[in-house]
Amino acid sequence: MTASLFGRPAVLFLPANRAGAVARARASAADIIFLDLEDAVAPDAKDEARAAAVAAVAEPFGVPAAIRVNGFASDWFGSDVEAVAASRADLVIVPRVEGPEVIREVKALTGKPVAAMIETPLGVRRCWEIADEAAALIAGTNDLRASLRLPGTHDRASIQAALQLVVLAARAGGIPCFDGVYNKLDDEAGFAVEAVEGRALGFDGKTLIHPSQIAACRAAWVPTDKELARARRLVAAASGGAQRFEGEMIERMHVEAAERLLSVR
Repeated sequence: MTASLFGRPAVLFLPANRAGAVARARASAADIIFLDLEDAVAPDAKDEARAAAVAAVAEPFGVPAAIRVNGFASDWFGSDVEAVAASRADLVIVPRVEGPEVIREVKALTGKPVAAMIETPLGVRRCWEIADEAAALIAGTNDLRASLRLPGTHDRASIQAALQLVVLAARAGGIPCFDGVYNKLDDEAGFAVEAVEGRALGFDGKTLIHPSQIAACRAAWVPTDKELARARRLVAAASGGAQRFEGEMIERMHVEAAERLLSVR
């Protein structure tokens, strides 16, 4: 499962109990679908959302489909995990993970790979340990800002160090990592800027809250024709050691990076 999450930048979150949103997700170009039972679902709709999520993944989406359960300490966690274990979900997402113990427990209970959302200072502090157990890391930027008591809701600079730590932990663990959501649905330009920044930070993709964000997300992560052409030239020219290529010095690491770029769908 972990390998299949690489090269899939557009990760669409949607409330599991909204049939219209599920239908739109099926028709969208999203690379991964996350059906949410947690923040996007009101307390009195949790049971409905759980049943809807299980029903939704019973019919394949054509891309990996995950269910985000409610938090470990919540009243709904046990029922969520039990339902996900019996479902056809490809992946379980656990919010506010602060240690590898939760990941190990959910894996044991469900028999499925588990993605960890890093949303608190303790989660950031322990993200290396978490990455050793998880199938993917997801930066929960909204909760992270809140737990850090930051005044702004869209200031990336204030959490950039934390985001970089999440990326480093994922790379050390050999797993994919995904950037947080962008809340301003009507700000297409702002989303595009943040998506490009997310790729520059090293994320493998970005979590989205609406299908309208998919195209800009894919544009930020999917290699351009120019990038692909250069990568092909570099791989073809590589001699196995340090050498000059189009005015730059390249080594094996540059060849490997070009080969990764060419492997993206």
